[in-house]
Amino acid sequence: MNFRDLTAVLAAVLCLAMTTAGAEVTLHVSPKGVDSAVGTAEAPLATLERARDLLREMRGKDPASLAGGATVWVHGGTYERNAPFTLDAGDAGTAQGPVVYRAAQDETPVLLGGRVLPADAFQPVTDDTVLKQLDPAARDTVRCVDLRALGITDLGEFPDQFTAPPVVPELFFDGKRMPLARWPNGDEWATIASVVDSGPAPWRNRASQDTGTFEYSGDRPARWAAAPAVWLYGYWCFDWASETIRVKSIETAAHHITLAKPHVYGIGSGNKGERRFCAINLLEEIDSPGEYYLDRENSRLYFWPPAPIGVDNVVLSLLKEPAIQIKDAAHITLRGLTVACCAGMGVQVDGGEDVRVLACEVRNTGRDGVVVKDGTGHHVEACSISETGTNGVTVEGGDRKTLTPCGHEVVNNDIWNVSRRQKTATYNVHLGGVGVRLAHNSIHDAPHQAIGLAGNNHVIEFNDVFRICQESDDCGAFYMGRNPSERGTVLRYNFWHDTGGPRSHGSCAVYFDDGAGGQTVFGNVFLRAAGGSFGAVFVHGGHDNRVVNNIFIDCKAAMRQVRWNDEGWRKWLDEELWQTRLLKEVDISKPPYSEQYPELKGFMEFHGEPRMNHSERNIVVRCPMLLDGDWEQKDNYVTGNDPGFVDEKALNFALKDDAEVYRKVPGFERIPFAEIGMVKDDLRRE
Repeated sequence: MNFRDLTAVLAAVLCLAMTTAGAEVTLHVSPKGVDSAVGTAEAPLATLERARDLLREMRGKDPASLAGGATVWVHGGTYERNAPFTLDAGDAGTAQGPVVYRAAQDETPVLLGGRVLPADAFQPVTDDTVLKQLDPAARDTVRCVDLRALGITDLGEFPDQFTAPPVVPELFFDGKRMPLARWPNGDEWATIASVVDSGPAPWRNRASQDTGTFEYSGDRPARWAAAPAVWLYGYWCFDWASETIRVKSIETAAHHITLAKPHVYGIGSGNKGERRFCAINLLEEIDSPGEYYLDRENSRLYFWPPAPIGVDNVVLSLLKEPAIQIKDAAHITLRGLTVACCAGMGVQVDGGEDVRVLACEVRNTGRDGVVVKDGTGHHVEACSISETGTNGVTVEGGDRKTLTPCGHEVVNNDIWNVSRRQKTATYNVHLGGVGVRLAHNSIHDAPHQAIGLAGNNHVIEFNDVFRICQESDDCGAFYMGRNPSERGTVLRYNFWHDTGGPRSHGSCAVYFDDGAGGQTVFGNVFLRAAGGSFGAVFVHGGHDNRVVNNIFIDCKAAMRQVRWNDEGWRKWLDEELWQTRLLKEVDISKPPYSEQYPELKGFMEFHGEPRMNHSERNIVVRCPMLLDGDWEQKDNYVTGNDPGFVDEKALNFALKDDAEVYRKVPGFERIPFAEIGMVKDDLRRE
């Protein structure tokens, strides 16, 4: 740093130190700024780190200097990130004076977790060996980038077998994720012609020395002979358990493929329908615009551009850590920022108190969009979160042993098109711990499940949840299971509609799986929310769930339960999994569990007592089945006619004041249907 720059920095620090006590401190950051500037609107800084460090210096000189809080105005443009922007306990604000990192008015700052690839780096393919591997239709259109020449050498690795996707670079063009070269293209799948050997499948009590071999149709795999490795992504047994596995061998004469590792359930139809798979990241399979292939050995990218390559419209995601990482900090707000094109997560908040992620956009991440773990009173509000590789939002906190709530809230967000890299067992939102509130969100478009839940005493209310379970089976828009100590969650005043897809032999809106019990479903509206053999509310083996004061419309069944006989229930109670979850991780036989959930008294000493769910004051419209299974029911009303909706054609399922429901079902409480979904306010203008 030269003398002039040093003088400017010292002047900035002196200026900050002289700020009137109690006044808000402001700094400005811009891609056009320089870190030797003073940080005003006219002379902005270049990086968030420099703004953070100036605030640290100011606090170090006078701890009271930030009593009025601080705002770092982040101006529009692209900020390429090669490391996380980190904040910790030393960067905290106060309840009266928070520290805010905020987009400048009417500007869009983008924190980019990757590198913009220059247009002149994309060159025609001239290597004869590569040209022979390429599809003839692609030879003149595919472009090659020497990533090593750009200083990019860490391209990650594909393990032999994975469900959760590895953190590796992805390619984005004009803001859209490009497809990793695959066969078949798009959303199509190849299907297994026959199973030669399923491999070991403990759930079937089947042992095998084979890792799994199957017969394929056609001759396409013969094209992959020169590929250094082949990975297949498949639904090998169940349509709710997808996995990627490297190929061990391909016998083209016999049309046999053997996997390098066994799938956990073995190969073969656990579900109805053909088993499906696709091959990924093959140079030979770049045969349509947008597809790309990463040659990890030689650090080269091959890409068929879907449109002309511009100055800054191609991005390779590289940042493995979260673009923004906040740990053990308090009273910090992120507002109006965009985080995009990260190889890993977008934003992570770990510990601390009252960290708020407001009106931000998080998109095109390799893993989760926003993760909140531990701490108290954190908020994710009015954000748009989409095109994530795994979960959209993950939030957990509180203490399950003491049932102490965390007070986190996920409110008024649009969370959609998630699970782009892991099609099953990821969610638009996953909640854990104790006492999270999920409210007024639009949660939609997912291949598998939308809301995953673990823990206790959460509140899920006023959410609009739709187009879920589009590519999978045995699934629910809401899902929890296998741990009866997880109780006390309330699902109320949500609109669940259009769940399930063509592969759903069993799909539903609310799924209490494998013994889950002790939850309340109140005042919801379910429309076209049951598929196959499931009800809109579906209980597998559990009891003590209350389904009260809901409206079911055009569902094959409103409520169903699959009974577990006494022997099956006793077996679950005796297994190590439940012994651990019910008596070691927490102890349901002692306070606070025995006090908050009195129905748990004697739970582990089961001697054949009735195990019932409860259904009361539900309105069931044009549903062939009301319920089956073990239910105590009271005052349910079944009709084939409009029971008094304000405007069913416009999907307004509020009830008129004179609706017949109020005469037929005394005590039916009005559902505040107009309040469901996102809310227009100062943070969400649309």
